[in-house]
Amino acid sequence: MRAGNPAQARSGGVERLTPTGDPLLAAKFAIPAVPRTHVGRNRLLDRLTEGTKGPLTVVTGPAGAGKTTLAAAWAATRPSPGPVVWLTAEHDDSAPGVFWTYVLGAFHCHQVPLPDSVGIPSHTGDVDHSLLVRLAAELARLPQPVVLVLDGLERVPGRGVASGLEFVLDHAGPQLRLVLISRVDPPLRLHRYRAEDQICEIRGAELAFTRHETSLLLRRHGLSPSPESVGALTSRTEGWAAGLRLCALAMQQADDAEQFARSFAASQNAVADYLIAEVLEAQPAATRDLLVRTSILDHIHPQLANALTAREDAEWILARLVHANAFVEPIGDTPWRRCHPLFSEVLRAHLHSRRPGLVPQLHHQAARWFAGHDRPSEALKHAAAAGDWGYAAALLVDHLAVGNCLTGPDTHRLEQLFSAMPEDLPGVAPALVLAACALARGEAASGGEYLDRAEELLGSTGAPEERLTCALLRLLVLGGGGGGDTDGTAAEALAARTRDLMEQVAAPQLQRHPEIEALRRYGRACALQLAGRLGDARAAFTEALDVCTAESAPEVRCHCLGRLALAEALGGSLRAAGRHASEGLDTAKAYGVTPTRRPGSCHLALAVVAADQGDLQGARRHLGLAVDAGEARDPVVAVETAVLHARLELAYGQAGSALDILDAVQGIHAGEPAQRMAVARSAVHLARGDAAAAIAALQAGGPGGPAHTVALSAAHLAAGKCEEAMRLLASIDGQQDMSVADQVRVRLLEAQAATLDKDASAAVGLLGRAINTARPERLRAPFTDAGLWLRHLLTSTPETADLQSWLTGRPGDAEPLVVEHISPREHDVLLCAAQMMSTQEIADDLHLSVNTVKTHLNSIYRKLAVSRRSQAVRRAREVGIL
Repeated sequence: MRAGNPAQARSGGVERLTPTGDPLLAAKFAIPAVPRTHVGRNRLLDRLTEGTKGPLTVVTGPAGAGKTTLAAAWAATRPSPGPVVWLTAEHDDSAPGVFWTYVLGAFHCHQVPLPDSVGIPSHTGDVDHSLLVRLAAELARLPQPVVLVLDGLERVPGRGVASGLEFVLDHAGPQLRLVLISRVDPPLRLHRYRAEDQICEIRGAELAFTRHETSLLLRRHGLSPSPESVGALTSRTEGWAAGLRLCALAMQQADDAEQFARSFAASQNAVADYLIAEVLEAQPAATRDLLVRTSILDHIHPQLANALTAREDAEWILARLVHANAFVEPIGDTPWRRCHPLFSEVLRAHLHSRRPGLVPQLHHQAARWFAGHDRPSEALKHAAAAGDWGYAAALLVDHLAVGNCLTGPDTHRLEQLFSAMPEDLPGVAPALVLAACALARGEAASGGEYLDRAEELLGSTGAPEERLTCALLRLLVLGGGGGGDTDGTAAEALAARTRDLMEQVAAPQLQRHPEIEALRRYGRACALQLAGRLGDARAAFTEALDVCTAESAPEVRCHCLGRLALAEALGGSLRAAGRHASEGLDTAKAYGVTPTRRPGSCHLALAVVAADQGDLQGARRHLGLAVDAGEARDPVVAVETAVLHARLELAYGQAGSALDILDAVQGIHAGEPAQRMAVARSAVHLARGDAAAAIAALQAGGPGGPAHTVALSAAHLAAGKCEEAMRLLASIDGQQDMSVADQVRVRLLEAQAATLDKDASAAVGLLGRAINTARPERLRAPFTDAGLWLRHLLTSTPETADLQSWLTGRPGDAEPLVVEHISPREHDVLLCAAQMMSTQEIADDLHLSVNTVKTHLNSIYRKLAVSRRSQAVRRAREVGIL
């Protein structure tokens, strides 16, 4: 049942007046019009319908939450128990006499008959209780219920009006259904209605727009929003109705609506005037000052607010703002409060425009407060915002928190925070922080230079925290290749010194930073790996994993697993390498390590495993992911990436490209990386048939470990110096630090020498020993790289029949394992054949004779173990040559 639009408030043709003698304003009785762009939210309309079946419905929320629009839409579109009587309260109605005069006028305007015997208030500040008794009695006699909507009830404060409403509601019986709309909880005894299940409450959180409702609202404004812009606006406004409408209107005028939706600043500008006028300026001066000063904070504590305002009543002011739904809300069951993010930005802009000189002072005070309350992370942020870099750096060092620049959830934030710190800032702490940031970027050499400065300033003195931080960072610099520690002895000594310095720091402080011990062990292990002590490095990485828990140091654990996997892969423990690399990637994903900080060494280890097991395509895929991870500044990762890349290029017959890749990282580091490069370079020269160049490359790399000796033996054997080759192999036979791959290569070289001596029986026996060593790890690369002699041995010696089942196929794959390298010219011929060109066409295209093309084709057939051109093309594509 609906009443028409109210005209003047009259009774019996006589205009009604307030106790002050003023006429009633009919506009206060009008049900607000529903905007054309209104989104009918059934979930809320249904709640109102259900609520008006009972005596009391309360709708509360901040300014612009959509309270009034919701009630007006319900009145216009949903069936109600009876007539809807509407009254919009204003500040002038705060006197009880004026308020009740307007209530009675609302009933008359909306044609709800009440007899004149009810009377009207005669005084502004008071209402005769008998009037309320008569009103309740007459409402109880109505033939049907009436819904009284009181909008803006926060403008009528005090218990006087509230107690009268409670009395009328309690005594009018089921014929009165009261709907109260307010920014704050009305001063009724709501707990009593809750206990009796006599109230329906719709709060600000329920009034917030969902993503779907935001999308509908934007479309009602003629926009075609993307899911991303809908999500951004909903999140940024937290579903605040007025904010969304203001943004929608601004988007209509914007040149690029999608760009507007992505811009936080644009949203802030769209709502600034509304929030300043409706929220900020509506507050007392002291409250405005508190809100503006505390806008530099993410979260507000009453004591901190007192410190920033030089007041003592912040707790009361904040509580009042929360109660008033003034875009300030509590954070759980704590003293902390938060502002709506858009309101915070508006307040912050207000502060910067009105009192810019105050901003650094406020940040300075906030930094000291947070530091004094053992919240160094927040203190750092505000110290940096104040430009107080010396204090910020000292805070980080004194709290032993420099390790957080290298691992943990604050890594990226701290690196960004200190990126603006001047590099020439004097003092030990700034130098240490700059060194840590350089290490976080993978710049070990630059980090070492900052440490040189810090050590010069420290001398033999310095606080324990400074000396511990300096020693730890120096160890990490050595592990990153920035210290020239070729044999790992300096790292061992520094790791021991770091451990001793840890004992000089207060135990409770050290317990709060488990990442320090994790980084100490990780740095030592990296230095040992860089020095080529793979066995020691594997043991050290395993020890580091004991303290590198994913909870305390997730990034260190991921990198530790990756470097352990790489060491295992290079040592031939392929299955263990695969497990640890996969665990490292899973841990990084599970603990939210950002993609740019995930360990490329995990993918690199998986690429080495794939290449050694004969999966060239898998190796290429993981190698690409390793390069994308951006860990190439680390010398171990850089060298092994180049070595593997060159191996893959060589497998596809691209010897020139392989040499170019190795040249690009030549001289990156001395010691083990240089020897690894020399071994890789010698392999390329051997593939090109240049044994002398292979020997020269190895000699240029200097004396090395077993891998270097095995490669030199292979080069001498290719040069026809069988005795020298065997002498070299005998010098390392039985060494404990030989990798599985080198053990297999030793047996294969001995088998090759036996074939040269026409001792097929010995060659087969040695081949069998090589296979038995390789089989547990599914290691196949040494056989693939062995050359033509192995194929001849397999095809010419019946005794090898039992061995060929493993050599000529992979599990679930019938393709042959041993494939000789395709020469560059043979690769050109294959490319032409893949284009269905005839022999004559290939000869013309490559400027060769037909006979030469046929010779190349026959060589390709032999190397790929096929008999026809189509089979050769298919096989070349399967193994990645094409």
